[in-house]
Amino acid sequence: MSVNVSTDQDFKTNLESNDKVVVKYFANWCGSCKLFAPKYRRLSDDDRFNGITFLDVNAEENPEARKMAGVSNLPFFAVFQNGELVDGAATNKEDKVVELLEKLG
Repeated sequence: MSVNVSTDQDFKTNLESNDKVVVKYFANWCGSCKLFAPKYRRLSDDDRFNGITFLDVNAEENPEARKMAGVSNLPFFAVFQNGELVDGAATNKEDKVVELLEKLG
């Protein structure tokens, strides 16, 4: 898989057209977000997470997408199933992101 960039314009469509979605909310100024980017790409290639769509959303430029997950801090990760928010967390710990991904089964 790969990580796709999403914006307010296509965010809902991405959620509706994919059963399982994980979103990384970031900002260009966020150092922790930049440091996590290679780990996020690696997770998107992990066979355990086949069938999950990985999205990147700039939290500062996409307020509607940010609001749908209740983003409180960055980086923030949210998992959606069938278009509905399952869970989310502000973290820079890979094991916490894996926990979120595992909630998608």
